[in-house]
Amino acid sequence: MTSSLKSSSTKPLASASEAVTEGARRATGETASLAARRDPEVVAVARRRQFSASEKRRLLAEADQCKEAGTLGAFLRREHIYSSMIGGWRKQLGVADQAALSPKRRGPKPDASARQIQQLHRDNAGLRHKLARAELIIDAQKKLCVALGLPTADETSGDA
Repeated sequence: MTSSLKSSSTKPLASASEAVTEGARRATGETASLAARRDPEVVAVARRRQFSASEKRRLLAEADQCKEAGTLGAFLRREHIYSSMIGGWRKQLGVADQAALSPKRRGPKPDASARQIQQLHRDNAGLRHKLARAELIIDAQKKLCVALGLPTADETSGDA
């Protein structure tokens, strides 16, 4: 034990932290070469690729050119894509072309606030109509009470 202490004390160490780490390595049995071989860098998390519309069109055009046996598979392997992606992109392209060829509505496009204002105006008009109907019913009830000689709500509230 004294020989190991002497040997460590005879080595010139640059700092006390190096002495602690070297002693810790010796205590765990880890050699300096193992510590140097480990890579402390954290590997980035894999992210899903996203293809732009132009990339999809280019890949679809290239896939359509693959007519001979085995060329489509080689193309898919080279581009690192799946055949299901090609099929999905073809559907997307068909829908986009159909939408592009459909007739467009002319005139200014209504925004959400204008639509909400129109809905509020319709609700307001409906409520005004209900109020007018309720006032007619109340007037008819008052006239009926007067005709029959019954007390009205105005007369009963004045008595109390």
